[in-house]
Amino acid sequence: MARLYADEQFPLEVVEHLRDFGHDVLTVQEAGNANLKIPDDQVLTFASSKERLVLTLNRKDFKRLHRIAPIHEGIVICTDDSDRLGLAKRIHAAMSAESSFAGKLISIVRPTK
Repeated sequence: MARLYADEQFPLEVVEHLRDFGHDVLTVQEAGNANLKIPDDQVLTFASSKERLVLTLNRKDFKRLHRIAPIHEGIVICTDDSDRLGLAKRIHAAMSAESSFAGKLISIVRPTK
């Protein structure tokens, strides 16, 4: 299972579902980094220092970071979805399909209706 670091805006309900699936998810709040306005590049550095993939809804900024700093433990960018369990299932499926995450940008999108 994956070791993830959920950034500040990532939905806690999705984090809880991912934990139910067996993933090790650390939140910004649990790490003591909430409400500190930590820049995205430092979020990525922190996650990598803890050997965790960043889990974020901030697609645009983390795509840019991946392009300029491609050496990291992995980034999972997600489209927000009110179906929290569905989002967690898509993330879980993507994590289960990979054997190595280092340097990868994994995109999880909301299904079209």
